[in-house]
Amino acid sequence: MPFTLESKTVPSTYLSGDPAIDRRLRELLADWGSDPAHREYFEMMVSVLKFARQNPGAADRKLFNQTFKELRYANKIFNHYREHKKVVVFGSARTPHRNKEYRAAHDFAGLMVKAGYMVITGGGDGIMGAAQEGAGRDHSFGLNIALPFEQKANEVIRDDPKLINFRYFFTRKLNFVRESHAIALFPGGFGTMDEGFEAITLMQTGKAPIQPIVFIDAPGGNFWRTFANYLREHLLRDGLISDYDFHLFKFTDDLRVAEKEILTFYYNFHSYRLVGKQLVIRVQRPVPDGALVRLREDFADIVNSPDDLKMCPALPEEANEPDLAHLHRLCLTFDLRSFGRLRQLIDRLNDF
Repeated sequence: MPFTLESKTVPSTYLSGDPAIDRRLRELLADWGSDPAHREYFEMMVSVLKFARQNPGAADRKLFNQTFKELRYANKIFNHYREHKKVVVFGSARTPHRNKEYRAAHDFAGLMVKAGYMVITGGGDGIMGAAQEGAGRDHSFGLNIALPFEQKANEVIRDDPKLINFRYFFTRKLNFVRESHAIALFPGGFGTMDEGFEAITLMQTGKAPIQPIVFIDAPGGNFWRTFANYLREHLLRDGLISDYDFHLFKFTDDLRVAEKEILTFYYNFHSYRLVGKQLVIRVQRPVPDGALVRLREDFADIVNSPDDLKMCPALPEEANEPDLAHLHRLCLTFDLRSFGRLRQLIDRLNDF
């Protein structure tokens, strides 16, 4: 049987199995000053108790413990900067200062800071150090990874409170995606490719919100052009990806084009949220009636019916985001698979 915790019903699968233990956990949370309406705290504590009862080995205990500590600490640091948009810059740690890619990353970061963004990198040298030089220490975050070789914090971010050290790649990559509003990839090796493909995969499958992803070459460079040809000649031609997936990212060797790709994404669009079967898109300005008719015609393939795409008020389920209540909303019954087409819809909304 479920129990009610301050009007929140918790399924029995999240209980410890011992009513006395459950009561003590609730009392402990209350003594700590935790909001009783947030059942997740209770569930996390139950998970720890259940994990301990499984009698895991030392390596598993260390993994679970370190993972939670890294996530908690990163959340603490980023919480102070929630009002700032941030762009992640990926690229090789091996790129020397003399390379044109180094200069491009430096200049791109400077452009983004002038536009009001902060810059997140992996905290190392090469492209990462170039971006942080361009952004400056005050506008930089470094998400460093502990490696037996090569990776150390660059001079710009070293000893800064916004330098976060991770033991595990997966906790580091999670923070790259969840804390960013845009992603820029400069030429790099396995790590850069991994980070780029993961970000695209998360957006293609709806596991992360859509944001601009820009593959940036130095002026005249062809590193990413070759990569784009591979995607088209093999993945697309063999039917392994969709043509619409190419709307999730952009290739360019022009820093101003890269800057525009990011800034225009948020010209009218703000965010979106799935509420039941409805996708609620928040925008700064409403869509005119005539334009709404055209949107229904042009995007009929991703909704149940054209009438399901309409302007709507804030839904009751959004009451836990009061800071967004003033925004206008476009509601649609999205098919939950055509995320490249959703990116096209967002682009159209930015025309208003």
